[in-house]
Amino acid sequence: MQQFSRRRFNGALGAAAAGALAIPALAQVAAFPNKVIRIVPFGTAGGPIDVIARIYGEKLQVRWGQPVVVDAKPGASGVIAADFVAKALPDGHTVLMTLPLTHVNNAILMPKLPYDPVRDFAPLSMLATGGPMLVARANAPYGNLREFIDYARSKGRQTYGTWGNGSTAHLFGELLQRQTGTELVHVPYKAEAAAHNDLFGEALDFAWANPSTARAQSQAGKMKVIGISGTSRVSTMPNVPTFTEQGFKGFDIDSWIGVYAPGKTPPPVVDAWNTALREITQMPDVRARLTAFGFEPLGNTPAQFMERYKADYPRMAELIKAAGVTAE
Repeated sequence: MQQFSRRRFNGALGAAAAGALAIPALAQVAAFPNKVIRIVPFGTAGGPIDVIARIYGEKLQVRWGQPVVVDAKPGASGVIAADFVAKALPDGHTVLMTLPLTHVNNAILMPKLPYDPVRDFAPLSMLATGGPMLVARANAPYGNLREFIDYARSKGRQTYGTWGNGSTAHLFGELLQRQTGTELVHVPYKAEAAAHNDLFGEALDFAWANPSTARAQSQAGKMKVIGISGTSRVSTMPNVPTFTEQGFKGFDIDSWIGVYAPGKTPPPVVDAWNTALREITQMPDVRARLTAFGFEPLGNTPAQFMERYKADYPRMAELIKAAGVTAE
C-alpha cells in the first residue's frame, strides 16, 4: 500500500497555504466569469454526480450569465477527471465535482498519482454528505445485514460491484468480508450503473450504490437497500438502519460531494465560487432535489472543506488498513 506519509501530507497543506498568499488580488485578474464554465463530474454522463452537476450548472448559468458545460471524464477511479482539472488554467472556469475517492483514497492507495490532491487543487465547497449503501436485487432472500451474512456463509462466494478500486464502497466491502469471514469478491466497474445492470442480470450477487441511485432503484421496485454507511440514517429512507445500528463497526464514515478548482486559482475567484455554491445549495428546490437523491445538503467554506479533508484522511487510512486493500 502506498505510504502517503503524514509529513508529506502536512507539507502539502503548508505549501498550498503559502501559495495562496502569493496569488494576485482581484484587481490583477480578469473579470470572473468571462467565458464558458466547465464542470467536470466524477463518473460517467448520466451518473449521480453528473446529474447533480447539471442542477448546479443551471443555477450558475442564470446567476453568472455565462454558459455552463458539464463534461464527464470517467475512468481510472476518478484519476482522469481529477488530473484534467488539476492541469486546467487556474482562472476558475474549470472545476471538478467529485467524491473522496479522487482526493483521499487515491492519495493513500496510488503510488504515482499524476496530481497532488492538496497542492494542485483549491477546495471550493462541500455540497452534501451521503455514504454508499449495500444493495441487492429486490427479490433477494434477505432484508438486513445479519440475514445477508448468514446467506453468504451458506452459499459461499458472493460477488459485488462498485464504481472503482479503492472507492469507499470497495473498502467497506473488504472490511465486511474481514469482519464476517465470508468470501466477498470485488468486481470494479467504471460506473455504478454498469455494476447495477450486472446485478439485475444476476451476473453479480450484490452491489453498492450511491444514495440517489439506491433510492430511485428501490422506489422502482428493482433494488432493496440492506444497510447504510455513515453516521446516521438517510431522511428519505428512514426505515433502513445504518451498519452501526446493525452491529457492524468501522462503517461510520460519511462520504461527501465536493467541488474543487485548480490550484493557484485567485482567492477572489474562489470566494465567488464559494458564495455561489453555498447560496445555490440553500435554495429550497436544490435542497429538495439533493434530499430526494438521498444526500444531506451541506454547503461549507473552503476552510471547513479543508478541515474535513484533514479529518477524513487518517480515518480513511485506518479503514484501508483494516480492509486490507492495496494499490492495484
